[in-house]
Formats: sequence, C-alpha cells, structure tokens
Amino acid sequence: MYVVCKEHLELAIDQFVDEYEDAPDIVDLETVKFSEWEPPAHCERCVEQARFLVV
Repeated sequence: MYVVCKEHLELAIDQFVDEYEDAPDIVDLETVKFSEWEPPAHCERCVEQARFLVV
C-alpha cells in the first residue's frame, strides 16, 4: 500500500506491479473517506499533500 501525491502516482503503480505482479486499485483520497483509517497528510516520497492510495 502506498499513499502518494499526483506526481508520484506513476512511480507507486510501477512499484506495486513489480512487487505484487498485479495491477493495483487506485483510490482518490479527495473523494473517499475511511471510517477506521486516517491517511497520512503527506506523500510518502515528498512533502506534497497525499492524494492517492495505491492498493
């Protein structure tokens, strides 16, 4: 699972495919809210706002 900004989305998808040999699901964190999980405020790779969940 990766939480990234728009700039790092493609890199996270590539990393997911390399690791799991399957296409990930992409969740837009601006449109989806989770009741029992609060996403990180920042991208895993930079200081930009986290926008996508790659699972």
